[in-house]
Amino acid sequence: MTAELVRGQNHPLTESRLEIRVSAGDPVVVGAALGGADGRVPDAGRVARPGSPRLPGVEVPAGVAAAQRLSVELDALPDSVHRVHVLLALPPGGRGPARFGATAAPFVALSGAGGDDIASFTVTELDAETALVAVELYRRQGAWRVRAVGQGYAGGLAELFRDLGVDRAAELAAGVEAEAAGSAPVLSASQPSARHAGSGCRHAGTAVDWSADPTAQAASPAVPQAVPAPETPSPAGPVDYRHPRRRADEPPQPAPAAPAARPGTPPEPVAGDAAGWTMEERLYNQVWGMFEDLARSTAAYRSAVGFAESRLEKELDRVLSDPATRVGPAADAAREEARAKHGGLVERARAVLDRDLAQLTAEAEVVEHALPPALARWDSPVWHAYQAPLETPMALRLGDLHLPERRGLRIPMLVRLPLQRGLWVDCGRATGSGTDMADPAELRRLAMDCAVAHAARLLAVHPVGEFGVHVLDPAGSASAALAPLVEHGVLARPPVAGAQGVAAVLTELTRRVDLVQMAVRSGATDALPPDLDTAEQLLIVNDFPHGFDDRAVTQLRYLADEGPAVGVHLMMVADREDSRGFGPVLDPLWRSLLRITPVPDDHLADPWVRHAWTYEPSLAPAGSDVVRQVLWQVGQARRAYGL
Repeated sequence: MTAELVRGQNHPLTESRLEIRVSAGDPVVVGAALGGADGRVPDAGRVARPGSPRLPGVEVPAGVAAAQRLSVELDALPDSVHRVHVLLALPPGGRGPARFGATAAPFVALSGAGGDDIASFTVTELDAETALVAVELYRRQGAWRVRAVGQGYAGGLAELFRDLGVDRAAELAAGVEAEAAGSAPVLSASQPSARHAGSGCRHAGTAVDWSADPTAQAASPAVPQAVPAPETPSPAGPVDYRHPRRRADEPPQPAPAAPAARPGTPPEPVAGDAAGWTMEERLYNQVWGMFEDLARSTAAYRSAVGFAESRLEKELDRVLSDPATRVGPAADAAREEARAKHGGLVERARAVLDRDLAQLTAEAEVVEHALPPALARWDSPVWHAYQAPLETPMALRLGDLHLPERRGLRIPMLVRLPLQRGLWVDCGRATGSGTDMADPAELRRLAMDCAVAHAARLLAVHPVGEFGVHVLDPAGSASAALAPLVEHGVLARPPVAGAQGVAAVLTELTRRVDLVQMAVRSGATDALPPDLDTAEQLLIVNDFPHGFDDRAVTQLRYLADEGPAVGVHLMMVADREDSRGFGPVLDPLWRSLLRITPVPDDHLADPWVRHAWTYEPSLAPAGSDVVRQVLWQVGQARRAYGL
């Protein structure tokens, strides 16, 4: 399964021969810089570029194009190379946009020798940058990994090369720009890349006929977009529930058949209407299908409204541009006609969106009632029949997502298990439009309640003894929120306070990561010390950076970077502003964590069309004891197993 990375996230590489595909909305220059153990690139001889496309273990394109491919042979790289920086730059001389913010977000995908994608990264939030480091391959303790970087430079390649430590960076940048200016563009097919081929919205009637617009553009293969389609849909047309990524060669186990529908009416939604070997996997895939459908349906509606607005503006400008027709009955009639066309287009687009949203709402209600505990809300009846599981589920619910077009339609936010990234419950002031809460003390209390709810769910969905929770509360300020975990005996140890306790826990977990890494690499997992707890571990950190010295901060960063691969996960409950004193040294830590909030906030984006989604945490209803009841059962099971 392809790992869709975000800034700062890394992923292990198990193959030596790699192909890196780069897709952008406009032609770009692609290069690679080979760095040493300190990340520095010593000279221009370690930079593969259009004028010098081949280096040992690396080959980059010799031309400029919107779709490019690089080849990397990790085993062929010199021993002194510890990092491979993949670079993108806009060509000079007015051959395209002047900044990355004016073109589609670049998309980077890594695949192995068999052609299967290993990881991908969409470089978003670019503006004035003209050059960037998209991803880097780096070697650590003999193993290679890929990290999503997305670091842009408004100063172009000269600034980028200076940041990498290249001698005479300005001269090298000028040479690369000259090589790019003199190279012939590489012609590429205009069809979407293989990754997105056929991945259009499964709502066949979502797009509206805007073929009259001569400026309509096709979507970039880098980021899937909902675009105008050359067919006018029937407002009463049904929703096609076949997800574009559900292939015929996937697991053959069929989904339950939907009841026969009357002609002209959409089929009744059915829980588990997706591919998968188990009901849990089918429900997981169905939720992701609903997520994508809502994103694409909304994108089509917003695109339609945007086109209607632009056409209205053009028609009004045409009426007002001629002084002879600017006033009078003819001008008034032309303006009324333009406004009527605008209203008709928006009304048709809204009708199609409402139809799709109604179908998705019906499907969401059916699916919600069928979700198992790991994916269900805290108010679901499945928790009343909770029993300790025998197997770890494939995913976990962190909350709900919704868009302003239909706030009542909530899509479960699911993450795969084991967790690939740590969690950051941001107790700082929310920056999105989803909250107006300003009381810092209340935000901190809610953030700790949110962390406890997530920890309780993680404990409840793992088999007994296969998941442990540690808590660092240096100042003891979270004792009230932690009471449910403490009272029912589900923690690996009581919450740790004070700087010495913080240092002891971090040292213990760092040792665990080191030992498991060495055992896995050497194939000697049976040689681990008998006192080492090999269960998955979650470390909840409250009031960071209180109680943390420089060594503790370094250990925390190490756990965030290396821990998830060997079963050690972080959950930070912190306000980033409190750690400003450490400077930029903590930026990689924050980027490596998945930020969630204790109150609604629109800081998350989908991987298809980059909508801003409002996130709401998964909390128990007010006055409910469901979390305490579940923790009591977890504690009883742990005691029965002698834990």
